[in-house]
Amino acid sequence: MSTSIDPKSINQQNIDPQKIKALAMDLDGTILAPGAVLTERTIKAIKACKQRGIQIILATGRSLESAERFRVSLGAEGPMIYHNGAIVVEMPGDKVHSAVLLETGAADVCVDVAREMDLYCQLYISHEKNSGRSTLMAEKDRPERYEYFDHTKIISELVDLKDALRRYGSANCTKVMFLIDPEILPRLRMRLEERLGKTAYISRTLPSYLEVMNPKVSKGEGLKYIMDCNSYQAEEVIAIGDGENDLPMFEVAGLSAAPASAKEEVKARADLVIGSNAEEGVAIFLEEFFGQKTQGTT
Repeated sequence: MSTSIDPKSINQQNIDPQKIKALAMDLDGTILAPGAVLTERTIKAIKACKQRGIQIILATGRSLESAERFRVSLGAEGPMIYHNGAIVVEMPGDKVHSAVLLETGAADVCVDVAREMDLYCQLYISHEKNSGRSTLMAEKDRPERYEYFDHTKIISELVDLKDALRRYGSANCTKVMFLIDPEILPRLRMRLEERLGKTAYISRTLPSYLEVMNPKVSKGEGLKYIMDCNSYQAEEVIAIGDGENDLPMFEVAGLSAAPASAKEEVKARADLVIGSNAEEGVAIFLEEFFGQKTQGTT
């Protein structure tokens, strides 16, 4: 059963729906239903917010290329947050507003660890000046490569990752991703933390995804950048997400919401818990919060 908004909770946050200017939303596990599906009801609810003059900001761990079909379906325009905040890009147009790439040498360490532990590892390399687009590279043709394609519609180029880092420069690496068995993830994370120390930000974005980025990267920093550029106050912004990588956004926005399907630690730190992504929780939340029903809803 879907979770409805408790009016008392809204009042406690001192948030006026009429004053909301921006809505920052995660994709996977949040506005996307299981199977990475963007439902018609969710599209209508978000477009209704856009029609109210609210800026729609996608804040995702996905790359620009992987998130583009969802952005187009929503008709969202303006700065978007990709790679967990490593880049903020004006869409359409691909103009980079902000880019915080991995520190030199961090990607090489990740490749070393992947080889030592025989794990699937892939990199996003940015080599087009002033463009938010990047190239995905891996060196093992394993099932994880195709699982990632099924999820994102992006297939990695098979290369020697060390050679690629030398060719393009390790400082042009946006992020490193490990796709692994969730049971191995804690051990991998511990080894990476030991080897990288404070030179990297490590985040679990999906149950089997571990991502490594610059320590200054977060969705919260990306959202704060957009808010500063537009002079948005915290009480004018809502953030919605389901993962640990969404928590920094919760600290920046005036109101935060997590789907019922989110991790317990995420729900505990959200101002509101809404319906799960399988129940179109974001659509129902937006309809109720703004006091409007989108056409075709039941």
